[in-house]
Amino acid sequence: MANTSLRGRGGAGSPARRSLSAAARAAAKRSERTERGAGGAPGVVAGRTLRPEDPPAGGEVPEQDWEAPDWEGPDPRPAGTDTDPAETAPAAAGAAGRPERAPGRRRGVLCAALALLAVLGLVAAAVLALQYRDGRAAERARAEAAAAARRAAPVVLSYDHRRLDRDFAAARAHLTGAFREEYRRTTTSVVGPTARKYRGVVRASVVAPPGDGDPAVSVVSASPDRAVVLLFVNQVTTSTQVPGPRVDLNRVRMTLARTGAGWKVSAVDAL
Repeated sequence: MANTSLRGRGGAGSPARRSLSAAARAAAKRSERTERGAGGAPGVVAGRTLRPEDPPAGGEVPEQDWEAPDWEGPDPRPAGTDTDPAETAPAAAGAAGRPERAPGRRRGVLCAALALLAVLGLVAAAVLALQYRDGRAAERARAEAAAAARRAAPVVLSYDHRRLDRDFAAARAHLTGAFREEYRRTTTSVVGPTARKYRGVVRASVVAPPGDGDPAVSVVSASPDRAVVLLFVNQVTTSTQVPGPRVDLNRVRMTLARTGAGWKVSAVDAL
């Protein structure tokens, strides 16, 4: 038998050796079919039945010149597998050709989260801006209402029987709303007649500490349009009913409202 020419690389388990074995088995089967056909009856040669292991007639096995494939480079398949790389190439190419959806989905979620954070940041900034604006407005209201109360108290709480109409008119200029009408009714029906009868004179002043201290005025609460102010007011009263001047130490709570003409007194309560 002629030597079989092997050009492939690798040991007993290499692709070249496996291809040669498969080709030899196929050649043996074709030789067996040829012998069966020559005897006139399938499987019978010279009065006996041929078996796959029996040699063909003449005792010689025809020489087969099988040439292994010329493999260039190492076996591309992973070690321990018999799968042809050509069979898996289309599947791999198809998988590689499909777009990856997971990264895109993650990017979409990230963009949505960033947009939400941006919106929340804008809302927080707007809220803080409104709070800052309201805080500044409240601080201005406290200062303006306190100053308006100091100016209004001596005028509203003072009068002289010799010039009642002028004093009451000056007091109404510091008032607003329903309290202005209430003050007009009270001074017209009660305070005015009593002052004229007993020649009453009342001088009111906001208490101030000795020296250059601020008057005793405290803002209880304040908003941009409303404030409540507490004042310590001294009233000195003279009339025909008392032998001498009488001093009354009063605590007065004034409620003030912002109007188009500035802060006006909307209520006065003696405490």
